[in-house]
Amino acid sequence: MAASWTVVDDRLARWQAGFDDAFALVAGRFAQADSRRRARMYLLGLLSGAERKNSWTLAEQAGDLTPDGMQRLLNFYRWDPAAVRDDLRAYVLTHLADPSGVVVADETGFLKKGTKSAGVQRQYSGTAGRIENCQLGVFLTYVSAKGRALIDRELYLPASWIDDRERCEEAGISAEIEFATKPVLAQHMLERLLDSGVDVGWFTADEAYGDNPGLRAWLEQRGINYVMAVSCDQRFSTPTESVRADELARSAPRKGWQRLSAGLGSKGHRLYDWLLLDPGADEHLLLVRRSISKPTELAYYICHTAHPVPLAELVRVAGSRWGVEETFQFAKNETGLDHYQVRRYDAWYRHITLSMLAAAFLAVTAHTERVRDEKGASDLSMNT
Repeated sequence: MAASWTVVDDRLARWQAGFDDAFALVAGRFAQADSRRRARMYLLGLLSGAERKNSWTLAEQAGDLTPDGMQRLLNFYRWDPAAVRDDLRAYVLTHLADPSGVVVADETGFLKKGTKSAGVQRQYSGTAGRIENCQLGVFLTYVSAKGRALIDRELYLPASWIDDRERCEEAGISAEIEFATKPVLAQHMLERLLDSGVDVGWFTADEAYGDNPGLRAWLEQRGINYVMAVSCDQRFSTPTESVRADELARSAPRKGWQRLSAGLGSKGHRLYDWLLLDPGADEHLLLVRRSISKPTELAYYICHTAHPVPLAELVRVAGSRWGVEETFQFAKNETGLDHYQVRRYDAWYRHITLSMLAAAFLAVTAHTERVRDEKGASDLSMNT
């Protein structure tokens, strides 16, 4: 029994040291001693087992009688969430970067009541699967064999908000902020990633991004390989005409399909039949996915790479997107990504960034512990 307690104590000590190291990366962003202390307690509260992680519960975790201190951290103290985001991104890539890495753009909804929260309106939320009164956040996630974590974020502001400058001012949205579509927001985040010196090997996203010709052209200009989902009516250029994706798939030879795994899921390998087609008129390829149990269910992807790539690699990249929903759910459940009770534009970025940092710490810690356990098992095997 004593030995097992020693193992637990050692692990807790490593986690505490890991948290201290992670917070040290951002501590200097909080110039005031009280804001620095609040930020540390806020992160610890997000990592706690509290069911809800808003200013009230986080204040209780910190031993405060009121949420005033935590609300000041989100609304009034002077600190730059963009700088903390940059530190968070560097932290994730330092620990999880891998040649297999894929950057994924996706959005998630935050259900809200009322009309005051920045960017809120009745709009489609994939999280809810229907039109709801919500905010939408566009995120970049880094996915590799070592783990996955959110590395950037933008709050989507509908045109109805940007057109109402009085409403924007009330929510803390400056006059310099212009309307941007979700693909444009993804491009802005990718630009920041590239400007930080990171080499983006692969990018993937769903149809909302794959159907956007402007984003595709920008990715090609910047030399970023991509595999993005597209709608069935997305057109591909052949030597003679422009043909829809579903028409190309229907006219393809039956023997071209290959059964491959798109990665591990909760029930094992996610197996599908895949078909890669070269329409022949430009550098774009069409990747088609077919359900094994329901052969009439097809999904389509547009691919562009600097050099020829095996089908299995394109399938791996396409499959990287599916784990992002689990990443969103993990951050919401474990580090309170959607538990905030703020309305202002800047306060949204502050809470979301701190929640992302807490989730990244858990992802890095999980990877570190796996490596340690594997090394221990390997050493034990060699000694026996």
